[in-house]
Amino acid sequence: MRIATYNVEWFSSLFDDDNRLHDNGGWSARHNITRAEQTAALGTVFQALDADGVMVIEAPDQSKRRSTVQALEGFAAHFGLRASHAVMGFSNDTQQEIALLYDPATLTPQHDPLGVSAGAQGASGAPRFDTALRIDLDIDATEDLVVFSKPPLELSVKTAKGFFFRMIGAHLKSKAPHGAKNDAEVMRFGIANRRKQLAQAIWLRGRIDQHMQEATPLMVLGDMNDGPGLDEFENLFGRSSVEIVLGHGEAALFDPHAKQALSRNLAAVPTTARFWIRPEKRYLQALLDYIMVTPHFRDRGARWRIWHPLDDPDCWHTPALRDALVTASDHFPVTVDFND
Repeated sequence: MRIATYNVEWFSSLFDDDNRLHDNGGWSARHNITRAEQTAALGTVFQALDADGVMVIEAPDQSKRRSTVQALEGFAAHFGLRASHAVMGFSNDTQQEIALLYDPATLTPQHDPLGVSAGAQGASGAPRFDTALRIDLDIDATEDLVVFSKPPLELSVKTAKGFFFRMIGAHLKSKAPHGAKNDAEVMRFGIANRRKQLAQAIWLRGRIDQHMQEATPLMVLGDMNDGPGLDEFENLFGRSSVEIVLGHGEAALFDPHAKQALSRNLAAVPTTARFWIRPEKRYLQALLDYIMVTPHFRDRGARWRIWHPLDDPDCWHTPALRDALVTASDHFPVTVDFND
């Protein structure tokens, strides 16, 4: 059994309002890459992954005129993927949905959100992810309301061989300091936005704790947009979102790449994303994408892989795949294989 997480940069821009691939020479949302080039590259990557399930982060838009499921299933049909069906949960207004593309012969997933439906007034603890969390963000004895810009996708999943587990697809994100007029405002806005992101991580961890208490096999995967040592805010707040979601002690989830990054030794840290920093004229690499699991998966021989075009030998020595990974997105897929 192979499960992947893959953040596809502006996947939505590759489809028209009828959920069909543009697949033409027009520019994609990726710099200097046409829609046809990005589409072909994604086809190569998804075919190489050959996964039973792919948690697509930044999946095509769900709106009155667009359908995430239709777009993904059309994409799968276009490239003959065995992961031919799609399921999603709560939509959002960012044109970057979270959805699972899966092989119906091996997986039966169902959108299964948990938690109380708190509504706009919110609730403490771990309410349903499309509502609001009440939490004191700035230690002023006053509760704030926090919402997910991209509500995590909660799935109950059963394999064809009868293994039942829960899956949560997440895309935690701290807003850019839009509207800041000077360096002081950039810092102030940045701190406020990071507080909200950490609150989202606490909210997600609350749901994880519920599953851990029930000894339910659980996989949390996606783009956390944060990690140990990633920026100056970690020194300010003490912990990254990744550390909060992972947890500690007997209640901890496991991801080998996160473990390596958290060791804080001088060894190189694995990376899953590569961004061009225009002012500095260089690339920045970061570890942003994770597949965190309960011990049930390690007991089933879980094996992780980052499909990095420069760091993974098989990707590097397969030129078509290597080039496709660079063209398709600014993130690279992460997979976990296990015995189901």
